[in-house]
Formats: sequence, C-alpha cells, structure tokens
Amino acid sequence: MHAKKNKSAAQRKLHLHLPVWALLAAAAIPSQAAGPEALGKELTPMGAERAASKDGLVPAWTGGDMKAPAGWKPGQARPDPYAADKLLFSIDASNADKYKDRLSEGQMALLKTIKGYRMDVYPTRRSCGYPEAVYENTRKNAGGGAKLAANGFDLDKALSGGAPFPIPANGAEAMWNHKLRWLGEGRIERYSTVFSDSSGGKFVPLVQNQWTSTPAGNLAGKPITEGEGVEYRLLNEVVTPPARTGELILLHYSLNKDNDAWLYFPGQRRVRRAPTFSYDNPVPGYENLLAVDQYPMFGGRLDRYDWKLMGKQEMVVPYNTFRFNDQNKKLEEVFGADSPKRELIRYETHRVWKIEATVKPGQRHTFPKRVIYLDEDTWMMLSADLYDAQGKVWRVQESYPYVAWELPACVYQGYVGYDLNVGRYMADNMPQSGTTDWLAGREGRIDANKFNSDELRRAGGR
Repeated sequence: MHAKKNKSAAQRKLHLHLPVWALLAAAAIPSQAAGPEALGKELTPMGAERAASKDGLVPAWTGGDMKAPAGWKPGQARPDPYAADKLLFSIDASNADKYKDRLSEGQMALLKTIKGYRMDVYPTRRSCGYPEAVYENTRKNAGGGAKLAANGFDLDKALSGGAPFPIPANGAEAMWNHKLRWLGEGRIERYSTVFSDSSGGKFVPLVQNQWTSTPAGNLAGKPITEGEGVEYRLLNEVVTPPARTGELILLHYSLNKDNDAWLYFPGQRRVRRAPTFSYDNPVPGYENLLAVDQYPMFGGRLDRYDWKLMGKQEMVVPYNTFRFNDQNKKLEEVFGADSPKRELIRYETHRVWKIEATVKPGQRHTFPKRVIYLDEDTWMMLSADLYDAQGKVWRVQESYPYVAWELPACVYQGYVGYDLNVGRYMADNMPQSGTTDWLAGREGRIDANKFNSDELRRAGGR
C-alpha cells in the first residue's frame, strides 16, 4: 500500500509538470468525440466530463450544490457554504514557475509583476447545476436545435433556456455557449465600478442601477433567433458620483448585428445615439481601462476574430467566490491599491476549455489576440488574456462566480481587468453597493418598455 501511495504521488507530480499541449490533447478527446446521447451520462447535461480527473484534483460532478442554506432568503448577503474548507496552498511570485502548466500567461504576469499578488487555492467544489428545463433545452439544442450561420460565427438558430452547443465543434460554438449561458430571465441590480488608486486613498466608485432583460433565458425553449433577435438589453442609471448622477445608457446586444446604444446626459437634456458602441471602442467614463467588447468579460459579435478551440486543460481559476462578493463589505475592505485583497478570492482547480482568438486578415482590433478560458460546467468565462500588436500580454481579466440559489444557477457579476501597460486595474459590476434581484424577470419586476429610446427620453426628463 505504501508503494502504491508513493507511485500515485509521483504520477501527480509528473502530471503537474506536463506541457500544456499534452494536457490539452489528452483532455480534448472525451467531449468532442461524444454525441448528444452522452449528455446526462458520461457527460453532464451541460456537456462537461462527469468523471473526476485522473489526478483527483477535479472531483466527479454529482449535480451541484444548488440548495440555499437554511434560513437564507433572496436579497440577503450570501453566506459562504465552504467557509470551513482548508487552504491547500498559495501561489505567488516565489513558486509560480512550479504551477505554470495550470496558469495562463496573464496569470503568470500578474504573479510576477504585482507586489504581494498571490492566489489562494482551495479544494475544488463542482457546485454548479441548473434547473431541469435548462438541461432539456440543452439536449434539444444538441440534437439539432442549434446551428451556426453559414459565415461560421453568427447564430442561425437555437432554443432559449439552455446551452446551444454543449458538445462544441469549434471555438465559435463554445463562445456562443458563454454568450447565452443561462442567467435567468432578467435581473435588477445596483453595483459599483472601482478604479485603482495607486496612492492608496479612499475609493470613489461609480455606482449604477442596472436593469437587464435576457430573452434567451426563457425556459420555454423558444427559437431565440425569431422576432427581434436580441441577446440581451440593459439600462444603466448613474447614482454616484454627483457630477455624473442621472446619466443613462441604453444598450441592445443583438444576436447577429452590431450593438445599439443610446446615451442621455442631464446637462444636455437630450438623448443621442452612440455611433460606435462595439468592439475595441473605450467604454465612456471608464478611464480608458475597458473596451466595449470586454464587458462583461466579452460581449458583442464574433465576426472580427477566428475562434480556435484548443481543447481542455486543468487550470487554477476563481470559483465559489462568496467572500469576494459579500455585499456587506466596504470597498476599502475588498480592494487594494494594486489588486483586490488577495485573501478574499478563492481559487480552485477546474477543467476549462481553451479558446484562441486571432484577428482575421483584413480586420482590425486593438487586441489582435485573445486567449479565453471557459468553465466546462457552466460555460462562464473565468479568465482571459488580451495581447498587444507585439504579442505581449496587455490586459488580463478574471470573473468571480458564485451560486445564485434562487435561480438556481452559477453566475458572475463582478469581474476585474488589469492593464499591465499602465499598471492599473478596474473592478466592474461589484455588488458592494447593493443587492441583486435575480428573479426580477421571472416575477414581473422588469418592464419591457424600459428598453426603448423613447422611454430613455422620458426617464431623463423626469
């Protein structure tokens, strides 16, 4: 028995130091070779591998931890159900090379360049699951209900309320799984956007109210490319700082055409159409730290890139980040001068799909290359590296998922983007300024009339 244990440890050590290409090649086979009949069997209903990883770091999926803790109600701060888990190890600049095959190039850059940056790694919890209707719609999509358009990047058809391509054949299909991941039917939230302050001073956040309508979340399994062809709509209202109070932005993210956006500024008392709210245009008021298609992690059309599905690998990623998303914490308790407080962010080892996006010949983009990592259990984008024209990592993004028991689903709101060229970061959609009503769409608290430009004019005039 002792010899067997030693052999297992040696195998784990060997696996840890395998080159990334070997991990990808080994992991790419199970999901891509399977057919729709594998969903709910050797694959989970969402297309992930049900079994544990050979090294034991990723456990088997058993349905997710979707039941709320006793006594918890929607609107209350979410307790951390895994607070008793013991820290396994931490990764920092001193030992990053040991774990480099489980880290992205961007993660390595953060560890090497930001003083005090570390990643605290805990036991892996495959906590994510969805309602049975989501699984049923996903099965229907896999059986022929979803298809890409002839151009290879737009969506020709899919049913709402499920993943369109649970067994993706290419990177564009995997990205549509992310874009249409199930988040419910619509939500209302108040959130903060924080911009790093290298002086260590008090954070002055941009606080906004946001209404989001997600017709692709309809559990009835309707054809989502019929009708208006909208991916989602959102309306933002600035609450603070006082100089920007009352600013409004209305966004329509369409399935197969560029975004539409309208802006209202109280000082001008008029609504104007934003001519270019898409791709690499900077988001207004975000201190040039966020491009439009970086929100939220990625948003907009796929047409400017070639999307290559590289396969799977095991990777250290943020997961079950209840402490970081605690709405009762003050901003100063969450954010530091160079990064969010490291002790608040839980990392785990999960299997992820790796996608490499490169700008097509004849197209242009500020980020000629992106490398994206999607969680196999949820299709959420957990990490992304954005490269400059010289091939160096320029920006690094992370999202911070948790379980929204009321849906039930795994979601993320908050995400952080680091700009390595200017040495700053921004944290967007953080819940420290208020609560999130994930059931607003389902229970009728979102008025569809909010999302048209005429209503924007009326709202601004009040």
